[in-house]
Amino acid sequence: MTEQENYKNRQESGQEMRRALSAMLLLAALAAVPAVVPATKLAADPADEAAPGQDRGPVTQLPLPRFVSLKTDEANARRGPGTNQRIDWVFQRRDMPLQIVAEYENWRRVADRDGAGGWVHYSMLSGVRTVLVEKDMTALRSRPESGAPVKAYAESGVIARLGDCVPGWCQITADGQRGWAETAALWGVAPGEIRN
Repeated sequence: MTEQENYKNRQESGQEMRRALSAMLLLAALAAVPAVVPATKLAADPADEAAPGQDRGPVTQLPLPRFVSLKTDEANARRGPGTNQRIDWVFQRRDMPLQIVAEYENWRRVADRDGAGGWVHYSMLSGVRTVLVEKDMTALRSRPESGAPVKAYAESGVIARLGDCVPGWCQITADGQRGWAETAALWGVAPGEIRN
């Protein structure tokens, strides 16, 4: 075997060892991360009591999953709970509603309406509730009734502050306009959620 072939064999062997070590580290990291709660179990306001049988976060004892908002203009969503973890996503919209689906120490696993997200440090999140308008030209009505007068319209993509909610309707505020919108047109509120 020539010196060049010997060098090539050592390189390939080293690459295989690095791949095996990376796989073992990934498996160990995944075993340490709490499981993600399915997004189908939607939660009420964090200040509310958890519904009977609803999961609670091991750190905060608040309901899981639950909605929060982004406190800053930018927040890194990481692969795992720690600053040494790879950044998979960067949220860049202050007040954007997010859903917390898991907790680990000072980290919260969050997802946006499209399911994108990762682990974010809790200091980047706020308990102030906001919603994202999903239906274009959503009517903001004077009362929570489909026949009530329309006060304004909200375009798709608008982030609004969440107020009171009754089944099927929530009062929202955006750009100085306030009115009742159907919850089906909003993301960041659970179906049937009641707030006052």
